[in-house]
Amino acid sequence: MDLPEGDEMYDLAIVGGMLIDGTGAPARRADIGIRDGVIVAVGEGLAGDAAETVDAAGMIVTPGFVDIHSHYDGQVTWDTALDPSASHGVTTLVSGNCGVGFAPVRPGSEKWLIELMEGVEDIPGAALSEGIEWKWESFPEYLDTVDGRELAVDFGVQIAHGPLRAYVMGERGARNEEASPEDVARMAELVEEAVRAGALGFSTSRTVTHRAMDGTPVPGTFATEDELFALGRAAAAGGRAVFELAPMGTAGEDIVAPHREMEWMRRLAAETGLPVTFALLQVDAAPELWKEMLAESRAAHEAGAPVYPQVAARPFGMVVGFTGRHAFTMRPTFEELAARHDGEELLAQLARPEIRERILSEPDREPRPGSMDDMIALGQAFLTDRIFPLGTSPDYEPAPERSVAALARAEGVDPMAKLYDLMLEEGGHAMLMVPIFGFSDHDHEALREMLLHPAAVIGLADGGAHVAMVCDASMPTYLLTHWARDRTRGERLPLEYVVRKQTRDTAHLYGLTDRGEVAVGKKADLNVIDFDNLFLDAPRVARDLPAGGARLLQDARGYAATVLNGVITRRNDKDTGARPGRLVRGAR
Repeated sequence: MDLPEGDEMYDLAIVGGMLIDGTGAPARRADIGIRDGVIVAVGEGLAGDAAETVDAAGMIVTPGFVDIHSHYDGQVTWDTALDPSASHGVTTLVSGNCGVGFAPVRPGSEKWLIELMEGVEDIPGAALSEGIEWKWESFPEYLDTVDGRELAVDFGVQIAHGPLRAYVMGERGARNEEASPEDVARMAELVEEAVRAGALGFSTSRTVTHRAMDGTPVPGTFATEDELFALGRAAAAGGRAVFELAPMGTAGEDIVAPHREMEWMRRLAAETGLPVTFALLQVDAAPELWKEMLAESRAAHEAGAPVYPQVAARPFGMVVGFTGRHAFTMRPTFEELAARHDGEELLAQLARPEIRERILSEPDREPRPGSMDDMIALGQAFLTDRIFPLGTSPDYEPAPERSVAALARAEGVDPMAKLYDLMLEEGGHAMLMVPIFGFSDHDHEALREMLLHPAAVIGLADGGAHVAMVCDASMPTYLLTHWARDRTRGERLPLEYVVRKQTRDTAHLYGLTDRGEVAVGKKADLNVIDFDNLFLDAPRVARDLPAGGARLLQDARGYAATVLNGVITRRNDKDTGARPGRLVRGAR
């Protein structure tokens, strides 16, 4: 118990809840007193009054969630809410991942950066073009721009290799030509400058699956070891920072590369002391490779090299349905209808029996070169054994017999007809999932072992990215509902553990030791959650991005309050309009 003596006056008190403090310690009854954005009392029975009191009886109280893998680099410049992440208990976001971002930028190259982000992270280019008001050139100037924003979350960002390389090397950097010693020296100067200004780290992408809209891999994909080590050393020289990457072989494109990547990551971490964190997924091409990478990560830690696999809480893939991307967008009748109708009118047309028969009987038109939508539509015809209805209570760990192909076989119908009919459910708003990574064994056991690894950190939610494919920004809620409460196809994880994994562990990786725990002296970033009734809705399509851009959102019910810097930003799952969040600058 840690209570002040005598009568106190608090700005906010949270009383009567079961505290899960972020350390992994067992839940306990505790009240929390907050003053000036800081936790000043924790224990049973606060002495004194409060300007406002939240009754947490029957609920759990946790630290605010710290999501270290997001892509709100552009959205933060026009949107203060930073949803969908803020809707899921997130109070701190780290952006600038995977080697893509918007600073530094040479005047005139803004369109190229937008197309790089659009290609890699599936964020509509029109939304970025309309939404971003470019007020910076250098990375420190970008930080200053964000620093002027009042936000619903705290926001930190890393300097990304893609824009850095293009800024220093121009077309040579964009085309992934080898950097000269002079190029490397200049990039290193800018990385050190960025970290000194407050960048939380440096990020790069080395997977060839990350490509700009023109098909070009992210600048830095083929960077030499000399270049990578020089930039890592520069980040270390600037202050405490993290080296984040999507390594070669992340998507299974090369099953030997991850071992080579681990070798240099381990040496970089040992030499510089930088925490190195890398994306780790289970891939069908080598479904046991993740075990080898976890073992190598453990060995690196035991040898004093801080290498952290970054893992997901559920399979990575995409969501399909008539309100978004789906298998029938290349059928002539669908295209004709979509050109004349939208919204509920289009769904009503698709439900007509004669329209259904016509669409199902038609061949696809020729695909457009480089079109992601066409590629996704064509691919679904070959993936019906890996497409599953989500349902209104979304099931991300379905049994094989729940696939579209299996359901079609059981009914003796064509799989594509079954897919069409499943998408017509819920008035045409039904969503289905296509797990691509992390579901090789048709269950979550691989994910569970990754989550239990002592060096693994929770990441890969990709908030703000892949907006037409998934809404994995809801992973913080999924960790609570699925892993700590509802899972039936295998063992669950302790509630205290999943809270720690997305609070203290993620915060401390980035040196943010002022948050991630509920203790006296820590930032008053908290969630009050009706855990027994916490519910994750199915994804839905919203057209609320600039230029009318569409994105998938996924609502949660059960967050009684989210508190940031001592201010309630969400109450009963609704945005209060309070914006106490600010830019988080790294250690200097």
